[in-house]
Amino acid sequence: MLETLGPMEIEARSFQIITELLGDRTFDPEIAPVVKRVIHTSADFDYADNLVFSPRAVQIGIDALRGGCDIVTDTQMARAGINKTILARLGGEVHCFMSDPDVAREAKERGVTRAIVSMEHAARLSKPCIFAIGNAPTALISLHELIQAKKLSPALIIGVPVGFVNVVESKELILSSGVPHIVARGRKGGSNIAAAICNALLYQIER
Repeated sequence: MLETLGPMEIEARSFQIITELLGDRTFDPEIAPVVKRVIHTSADFDYADNLVFSPRAVQIGIDALRGGCDIVTDTQMARAGINKTILARLGGEVHCFMSDPDVAREAKERGVTRAIVSMEHAARLSKPCIFAIGNAPTALISLHELIQAKKLSPALIIGVPVGFVNVVESKELILSSGVPHIVARGRKGGSNIAAAICNALLYQIER
C-alpha cells in the first residue's frame, strides 16, 4: 500500500529504511551521516564499503565550514546540488570555474582539460576551500600536483569522480596525499555524490 507522506517525512522514512537494510552494519558516529546521505542520494549500498575517510575527515570538514570556508566543485551540477543557503549563513560560497570563458580559452591554448585549469584558478582563492570533485579525475590529478608543489593546501578533498579512465588512479593519489579526504574508492561516484557529501557536512552543523 502506498504511503502518503510529506517531504520531510519521506526523507525520515528513507533514512529509517536505509538503517534497517544496513542491518548489523555499524559505523563510527562521525561518518554514519555521510554514508547514509550518500546511500540516500544513490540508493547504492556499495558506498557503505567504498567510502574511505582519513582520520577526523568529517570533523575537519565541519570545522572548516563553520569557519566560513568556500567549496570548489568541478561541475555546475555539483554546485547546484549543494545547499548554498546554509553555506552562506556560515560565510562561504560555492565556486565552479569550469564554464568560465578564460578557463576554456587557457585550456585550449595549453592543450589540457578545463578541469586542470579550473583547479589552478581555485588555488588562487584567498580563502580556505573544500574541493568536491565528482566528475573529472584530471581535477584530482591537478590538485595532487598543486599540493606537491606547495601551491595549495585544501581544507578537505571530496574525491568521488565516476568513470573508467584514470578514475581509480586519481583517487589513489588523493588517498596517499596526506590531505584530509573523503574518497569513493573504485569507479563509482558522480556530481550528485559530491554534493551529497557536502550537504551531509552542512546538515550536521544545522541539525
